[in-house]
Amino acid sequence: MRRTEQDELAEQDQLIVEHLPVVGYHVSEMIRRVPAHVQRDELAAAGSLALVQAARAFDPELGVPFGRYAAVRVRGAIVDELRGMDWASRGARQRARQLTATSDSLTAALGRKPTREELAAAMDIDAAEVEAIRGDAERRVLSLEADDSNVAGTLSSDALGPEERLLVDEKLHYLAAAVVELPDRLRQVVEELFFHDRPVVELAAELGVTQSRISQLRSQALSMLKDGINSSLAPELAPAPAPAPGVAERRRQAYYAAVAERAAGAASRSAESRVRAERPSLVADAV
Repeated sequence: MRRTEQDELAEQDQLIVEHLPVVGYHVSEMIRRVPAHVQRDELAAAGSLALVQAARAFDPELGVPFGRYAAVRVRGAIVDELRGMDWASRGARQRARQLTATSDSLTAALGRKPTREELAAAMDIDAAEVEAIRGDAERRVLSLEADDSNVAGTLSSDALGPEERLLVDEKLHYLAAAVVELPDRLRQVVEELFFHDRPVVELAAELGVTQSRISQLRSQALSMLKDGINSSLAPELAPAPAPAPGVAERRRQAYYAAVAERAAGAASRSAESRVRAERPSLVADAV
């Protein structure tokens, strides 16, 4: 029997639902290693988009389990999102630069690497603070790339019950709708980075902007996606409407409404497809 495009999309959606715990795992692992101001929702949005992209691009004939393939994609997307954030405070960066400069000066003067106590004396701070500064300086996003590729094998589809699957399915409809309804430039950035796996440097050159600007657009898009989904599924987490809405507020509310309308339509079509798919078996059971 010939497989239709709709059949393939249904299979891909099933892969997404079954492996959503992989996103939660990697977000939980990484959120513990970064400063408190890094938003969990932003990492989850990046990971979820990567999971969708992985399902769309997956080729089972390669012989690689989807769980492992998706885990690499999800982890990479979250790490890329962290790289795009200015997640070290200005004060931490300034102290790290000062420590480096002091260390270089003492190395030149002493002909060897200075001790912690010598650095502390030169900077007029205590040794414990030197260690704290070193910790901030050495904490790199790359350190988050621990080899946890076996995680996918331990997170099976049994991790989600029937009710949770329905909730995940609903969230996926809203995620897809939120992406489609983004302003053109933001949607292009999300689709190119997450769905087509384009490098930031390549996309920046194509759009005629800096890599930093691409990172800003990505962060803005992920924030809109989060708010667009929350406005319907978790209104208490969405920004409160402005008492005297201006142009920006009206655009934001229009975006929320468009996301809700598109997601509701997609959910309705999905339910109708499931009913049509189950109807032959129901008839067979009746016979």
